Amino acid sequence: MADPQVPAGSAVTASPKATPLTVVPVRHPGRWVAILGVLVLAAMLVSTILTNPNFEWGVVGNFFTTKAILSGLGMTLLLTVVVMAIGIVLGIVLAVMRLSPNPILSGASGLYIWFFRGTPVLVQLLLWYNLAALFPRISFGIPFGPEFMVVDANAVITPFVAALLGLGLNEGAYMAEIVRAGIHSVDEGQVEASQALGMRRRLTMRRIVLPQAMRVIIPPTGNEVISMLKTTSLVSVISLADLLYSAQIISARTFQIIPLLLVASIWYLIVTTILTMIQSRIERRYSRGTRRAEPISIWQRLWRNLTQFHGKPPSDTPLSSTGGIR
Repeated sequence: MADPQVPAGSAVTASPKATPLTVVPVRHPGRWVAILGVLVLAAMLVSTILTNPNFEWGVVGNFFTTKAILSGLGMTLLLTVVVMAIGIVLGIVLAVMRLSPNPILSGASGLYIWFFRGTPVLVQLLLWYNLAALFPRISFGIPFGPEFMVVDANAVITPFVAALLGLGLNEGAYMAEIVRAGIHSVDEGQVEASQALGMRRRLTMRRIVLPQAMRVIIPPTGNEVISMLKTTSLVSVISLADLLYSAQIISARTFQIIPLLLVASIWYLIVTTILTMIQSRIERRYSRGTRRAEPISIWQRLWRNLTQFHGKPPSDTPLSSTGGIR
C-alpha cells in the first residue's frame, strides 16, 4: 500500500547509514612549553639554593630543633590559638551588636571596629606594652566609687598579656566583619519563619542563623588563622620569646643571621602547610550539599594539571554525519 504522505511520482531513497567519526583530542603544545619553562626555572632555583654556601644549611640543621627554637615555636602556636579564640568570641559578639536594632549597641560596635581596623596592629601592641606610661596603677572596684584592689600596671601588663590584648582585640574587629557577612548570607525568610514559630531573637541567632552562616564564615576564618600565625612574629618587638624572637636571640649571639632566619621561615612554612590542609578539609565538610562536586585540594589540583591536558573523548558514542551526537 502506498504511503499517503509521499507525493505521487516522487522517488523514495533510503538515507545512507551514518558512519561514526573519529574524534581527535585538541592538542595544547603551549602547555608543554610552559611546563618546561617552569621546570627549568624551578631546577635553577633549587640548584642555586642548595649549592650556595652562604645559606649555611649545616647551621640550619644544627639549630632547627634546638630547645630555644622549639620553645619559641610553642609560644607562637599558643599565641595563635588563644588570640584566635579571643577574636572569634569577640567577633561574634560585635557582629550581633552591629546588627542589633538598638542604635547604642550598633554604634558602639561600629566605633570599635572603626578604631581597631584603622590603626596598625604593631602600634596597638606597643601601646598595650607601654600602658604603664598612661596608667601606672590599675584599680578594680565600683565605677566612680570605692576601689577594692589596686595593682601595678607593669606587673599586670606583661609581654604575653600585651600580645594577647594587642592581637586579640585587633582580630576581634576583623572577625566581626567576617561573621556579619556570614549572617547576611542567610536568607531573610529563615528569620521570618523562626519569628512566626515564636522564637526569640537570641534563640533564632543561635539555632537558625549562625549554623547556616558557618558555610560562609569558615573559609575566611581559616585564612585569618594562617595570617595570625605569621602576624604573631610582631610580638618580637615587645621582647616576647616567640619563634622569630628566639631565632633573633641566637643569631645575635652567633652572628649567623641568614641561617637562623631560614630556620624560622621553614618552621612557619611547615605549620602554615598543615593549617592549609586542615582548612581544606573543613571547607569540604561545610560545603557538602552546596556543590555538584566537592572541591579538590591544592595538591590534587596540581597533580591534575600536571597529568591531564585535554578532555578524554567519549567512548563508544556514535556521531552523526553532521558531527552531532546521536
